[in-house]
Amino acid sequence: MSDDAKTPAPPKKGGKMKKLLMIGGGALLLLGGGGAAGMYAGGKLGASGGHEAKEDPDAPKLVLKEGEHGPTSVKGGHGGDGDGPVDAEIYKATYYPLEQTFTSNLTDTNGFAQIGLGVSTYYDQKVLDNLKDNEMPVRSAILMTLADQQADTLSTPEGKKMLQKNLKLAINDVLKQKTGFGGIDDVYFTSFIIS
Repeated sequence: MSDDAKTPAPPKKGGKMKKLLMIGGGALLLLGGGGAAGMYAGGKLGASGGHEAKEDPDAPKLVLKEGEHGPTSVKGGHGGDGDGPVDAEIYKATYYPLEQTFTSNLTDTNGFAQIGLGVSTYYDQKVLDNLKDNEMPVRSAILMTLADQQADTLSTPEGKKMLQKNLKLAINDVLKQKTGFGGIDDVYFTSFIIS
């Protein structure tokens, strides 16, 4: 007989150690994956491979007022979509009247409302160019918002303010959908008739 058959197999070493290393490695993978998922959800990690997105050079920029805070200059936006609050003390508003009036039936009566509108933005000319380029879908959104109003509500100051807010949202929604950026900061009535 050979010596190999008589010699017992050596005891396995490190069985517990391998188990601990496998458990520790798995835990690290889970923690790393959870951290990466949290960074992705928080916007710190995205398609750019971990780098924050650079500001789009073609995006509209806020316009500083002249005189008070140095020369007029164009400064980067504050949230990427033009919806955040803007400090009216620092930035210059540009006003633009929408040429045609808007006429629509109201929901609760046989009456109608006819309004003239103007808008303002604290951003550069790009926002107004986007508005002009997308006039038809913007007009449609304004008419849809107007058609959803009640005469009793529109005859109160609070109702008119609520309509202004809803029109601003409707216009910015269309602009975001079409151009990726809203930028309209306020809506003004230039005429207002309820019949």
